[in-house]
Amino acid sequence: MTDQRTMTNQQVLAVCRSNWEYRGIDDGSVREMLDELSAHLEDAVAAGRTPQDVVGADVKEFAASWARARAPFPRRLLRTAAMVCFAIGWLILATCLVRWTTERVVTADDVAFWVVVAAVTVAWELRRGSLVFRKNLVVALVPGLAAVLLSQWLVGDAALFTLPLWAAPVLLLPGLPYAIADARDKKSAGQVT
Repeated sequence: MTDQRTMTNQQVLAVCRSNWEYRGIDDGSVREMLDELSAHLEDAVAAGRTPQDVVGADVKEFAASWARARAPFPRRLLRTAAMVCFAIGWLILATCLVRWTTERVVTADDVAFWVVVAAVTVAWELRRGSLVFRKNLVVALVPGLAAVLLSQWLVGDAALFTLPLWAAPVLLLPGLPYAIADARDKKSAGQVT
């Protein structure tokens, strides 16, 4: 393990990149933050200072604080809630299309599954800073399936209520801008590399 007091500029940038990517900061923002930090580090070296004079003694804490400033908690919470609604909207739309119906009958096990998957995903993503469904679906599926089994055992599979097909677009709308921005970031990141 590298002593943080003797880290080079490249090592500091690598630690920060890793931290920011782990926290789910979008690729465009990571590149922008790395460019800005690199300029500060180069200026420090030119002035005879060390990278630690710029980032402090704890590089990981520096990166975490910058990430929190870049994506504050209320903004991450809003994004996460919108993306959870987006995912639920897609689930409703998909089940209506697969069953070729204009209504989705919701049972207790559906509610249990959605609540547990949403809670695990939100908790996981607020910790990280963004919402990436591919990775988190696996994390949330096990407790979600356990909740389904428990609710079927406790309540049964009686219908609680019915959602009309128009509920799907209503749930999709809040997350649509975030989904489009994520797609654009991935596309631009693919073109840059």
